[in-house]
Amino acid sequence: MLLGKYHIVIFKEGRSGSRNLRLRGWFGFAAFIFVMVLAGCTVWLAREWVQAVHLRENLNNANRTLEEQRRQLAGLAERITIFSKDLQRVQNFNAKLRMMMNMEKDPTEIGGDRLADFSHTYLPLHRQALAVRNMQDYLTKLSESARLEEVLQQGLLRALRNNRGILASMPSIWPTAGFISSSFGPRSSPFNGRSSEFHKGLDINNRIGTPVVAPAQGTVVLVALDGAYGNSLEIDHGGGIITKYAHLQRWAVKEGQWVKRGEIIGYVGTSGRSTGPHLHYEVRLNGMPVNPMRYILE
Repeated sequence: MLLGKYHIVIFKEGRSGSRNLRLRGWFGFAAFIFVMVLAGCTVWLAREWVQAVHLRENLNNANRTLEEQRRQLAGLAERITIFSKDLQRVQNFNAKLRMMMNMEKDPTEIGGDRLADFSHTYLPLHRQALAVRNMQDYLTKLSESARLEEVLQQGLLRALRNNRGILASMPSIWPTAGFISSSFGPRSSPFNGRSSEFHKGLDINNRIGTPVVAPAQGTVVLVALDGAYGNSLEIDHGGGIITKYAHLQRWAVKEGQWVKRGEIIGYVGTSGRSTGPHLHYEVRLNGMPVNPMRYILE
């Protein structure tokens, strides 16, 4: 019945005559289906568009949140790195003081389990949740290490208070300004470059006439021309520690004189067997040369 033939007559008001349309039922049915499908598609597209707008807004908000989190993580990472470096400097300072005073080794150094540099351990992590968790773990380690260092420092400070004279006699400052041209230990001969030798101290280069100061209090026990050392002097700081200064231009002290830390004792020169103006600086412990860097508190 619905798919039969239809005859539609159209009359226009105010005019005579009419217009006839002949349609088959299937055409109207198809037109109805098309209109319904078109309406459905329009509704579906409108809903998808609204969802897309919401998704775009959510994505923009998420990107802004992630960017803010990245900035916060970067700032936190920088603060942790600075804090860990400061803590490392304190630990190194304490370890050097303990070594100078022949105290027991820092327990945190046993086994070598020192805190790693944050930038090499955690910064490569890209997943933020994992990065936050690792930062929290690292902060926990830093906190534990700081508490341990505080306990160790208290013991060190007590020892220093009980032995003030020992610290005053430690050659803990640089004897002169300049740069190190030769370190303590094995080296090639500066005169021929072929043979090797053991360098007993530090060579600190600077201009002739640069002041040389006593790195600690003590008694001047030698002021003399000493062979290859040239114009040299020695200071006895007590406790088996003696410092030696060679290749001086001239002296500013006499044998038997008591000197304080920072007092001028001579001037950089090039006397003796020397390749240029510099100070040769030695530290001897019970007659044996040791690395002066062991005592210098940088």
